[in-house]
Order: sequence, then C-alpha cells, then structure tokens
Amino acid sequence: MKIVVIGGTGLIGSKLVKRLQAKGHEVVAASPSSGVNTITGEGLAEAFAGAQVVVDLANSPSFEDKAVMEFFQKSGRNLMAAETAAGVKHHLALSVVGTDRLPESGYLRAKLAQEKIIKESGIPYTLVHSTQFFEFMFGIAQSGAQGDKVHLSPAMMQPIFSEDVADALVDFVLGVPLNKTVEIAGPEKIRMADAVGKYLRQIGDAREIVVDRQTRYFGAILDDSSLVPASAAWLGKVSYSEWVKTATPPPRAH
Repeated sequence: MKIVVIGGTGLIGSKLVKRLQAKGHEVVAASPSSGVNTITGEGLAEAFAGAQVVVDLANSPSFEDKAVMEFFQKSGRNLMAAETAAGVKHHLALSVVGTDRLPESGYLRAKLAQEKIIKESGIPYTLVHSTQFFEFMFGIAQSGAQGDKVHLSPAMMQPIFSEDVADALVDFVLGVPLNKTVEIAGPEKIRMADAVGKYLRQIGDAREIVVDRQTRYFGAILDDSSLVPASAAWLGKVSYSEWVKTATPPPRAH
C-alpha cells in the first residue's frame, strides 16, 4: 500500500514510517520540511496521489487555546478535502485518552473538534486515543514548575512507551478502518506526581514535587479516571517502572 504519515518525522512518526517500510509498504513521511503543509494545503494533493491510507500525527506548534483550535480545525478540514479528492480509503488519527472527558482543556477541546471533522468527512477512519508517552515526563514537570518546586496532580495515569505506540499504530494502520475510537496505554498505572518524581530523580533534577489536586493539566483538573483508559485498551509491553531506571534528560532545544 501507499501510506502517507503526516508528522512522519516526529517522535512517533519516524518510528512508524520505519516499521511500515520494513513491511514493504510505500511510505511518505510528510511534514512542512518535506513540502507538505496541512495548514496552507501545500503539497497535499501530490502526497496523497495513489495513497490508500493517511495517518495524521501532526501537532500544533502552539498550545494556546485559540491557536490550537485554529490549527486542528484548519488542518483537519484541509486533510479531509484532499483525501476525499484523492480517494483515500482509511484515515487514522492519533489523539489523547480523556479527550472527551476534559472539556476545560483548550488543547483537548481542539482535539475533539478535529475528531468531529474526521467523523463527518465520510472517509472510513480509526481514532487512536493514547495515554501520555513516557517521553513527556519532563514536559509535564515543566507545566507544573513554580520556582524550585513542581506542582503536580496526584491523579492516576497509565503512560505508554513511544516504541509501543508505534507498534500499536502499525496494527491499526494495516487493519480495516474501525469507524470508532480505540484506546492504547502502558501496562502500569501510576500517579502523575509519582511518575514525574521518579523521572526527575533519575535525571538528577532535585526540584521538590508538591502534590496538589488543584494543579491543572493543560487547563483541566484531573481525577483518577481522567487519563486512564477503559478496560478494553491495547496495552504496551514496557512498564514505566522499568523504563524510568534508564531514562535520560530530554535533548536540549537548539
């Protein structure tokens, strides 16, 4: 098959592209740097010519409420129009467990708007809701940083390793469109404050963790069910407890 991966050079996209190519598929790793821009529409028609499947892993450069809503709505509409014109048979998008449960979050409201565009497009689809990636722990810490302390929710989460995310996506990309939402998660539940605390200690970050139920996560107050999938989720193999033992600091931004 010809498969186009929007965001094909990112953390998950680059892993997915390699896995699909190894199985013999023609894969286009599409991104603005390769001349494919979902906001302007540049390069979409050329990339989608002859494609059977489009995988959307694009993320907004800004998480500010208005900007992120504009990004996902404009990107979603442009993708659906170009896919309809090209006769694409399956659209798969990666989203977030809890998207439909946390309307206070501007980011998740935008993801929900993206999903609505997909569902109403008429193109067969699969929506994959993932829990937070292990690699997001430093970003979660920074979102709660106040001076030399890090304020974090004690809510349960069930984070997943990026390699397991890519494995799951291969299964769904090569399967039939489900026309519904499926959930993927890691094998282990852990409280957000504990998960981030273990990561910070592992990388030698001595900031104090302050456990605070009122700390918001992307604008939302969490409870123990907010970020945890239903019982029928696809589960990864790698546990957070094992991964964090060898975790390294995030790469410095250039």
